[in-house]
Amino acid sequence: MAATGTGAPGADSTHGSDGARGASPVVAALHAASVRRYTTGQVILDDVTWSVRSGEHWALLGPNGAGKTTALRLIGALMHPTTGSVEVLGHRLGSVDMRELRARIGLVSSAQKVPQDATAHTVVLTGHTGTVQPLWRKYDAEVRERAHALLAELEIKELAERPYGVCSGGQRARILVARALMADPSLLLLDEPFNALDLPSREDLIDAMHRLALTRANLATITVTHHLEELSPAIGHVLLLKDGRVLTSGRAQEVLTAAHLTECFGRPIEVGNHQGRWLARSGRG
Repeated sequence: MAATGTGAPGADSTHGSDGARGASPVVAALHAASVRRYTTGQVILDDVTWSVRSGEHWALLGPNGAGKTTALRLIGALMHPTTGSVEVLGHRLGSVDMRELRARIGLVSSAQKVPQDATAHTVVLTGHTGTVQPLWRKYDAEVRERAHALLAELEIKELAERPYGVCSGGQRARILVARALMADPSLLLLDEPFNALDLPSREDLIDAMHRLALTRANLATITVTHHLEELSPAIGHVLLLKDGRVLTSGRAQEVLTAAHLTECFGRPIEVGNHQGRWLARSGRG
């Protein structure tokens, strides 16, 4: 299986697939950002510079321990860098109320705390207040209808009254996406959203993310994953991290090559693309 991308290594992530990209506003940026553990001095992220613009869909890839989740936590306003700076939605971390900023960022993670007995509609409602438990006084008729509309948009409106705890993994993932969209964010972060999903559930979520990209032109997304097969056709840009540093970043076709992934993961890897979907396998034997 031959690699399909043959672009220049280390393509500049400030240049997109068309001339209009330069005019799109930056929604998140790391500027020489580093993160170190104070207790051990361990370097988790090292001098990372990266920017994401409105309407772009990025994949953040790399082996375990590469710093992917830490980079996502910086952009999600969940932590500060040790050195360097981070700007999110026009605000520099350290000069803005982090709680207010987080309220404007959509986050989907399988580690999120969700009341298992709450209905899907209730879980989505909590996205309006950014709380684990529902704050019923905050949800007027318009807010409740918006939650129903988002369930319909994610094609799971039939789950509205079903307890979250009895939903399948794939259904839960789409409920959490709907919840994240309640704040009408311009930036949506997905931290390994496909974790433990079976094949049909994975494909349902990929289809849902592709639809969102087509219908929400200004929404930027960043997806952390370990598998190329989990990338929707909407993913246009990729950042590869290795040992806390940027190996390369840019357009998916230029980054997702056999040479780059082999260097990133430390073993021979073959890469292919079929009808906009990526796949990878060992290049050994």
